[in-house]
Amino acid sequence: MSEPQSPLVQRIVLVDLRIPFFRLVMFFVKAALAAIPAAIILTLIGMAASALIYAVFGGANFMMMQRWQF
Repeated sequence: MSEPQSPLVQRIVLVDLRIPFFRLVMFFVKAALAAIPAAIILTLIGMAASALIYAVFGGANFMMMQRWQF
């Protein structure tokens, strides 16, 4: 049985979406260009987090960082 719906609620089914090819290409180009600063910011956050972890644990027996020590 279906649930009773109020008269303000309507269900819509989307069957087709027409996007011009050039507009879709431009969207993907903009998304790719926006991903570059986002990757830089996430890299800086990851570097800061790893430096904080290294500082908290003091580098004692931290296997990943030991290979870079001379």
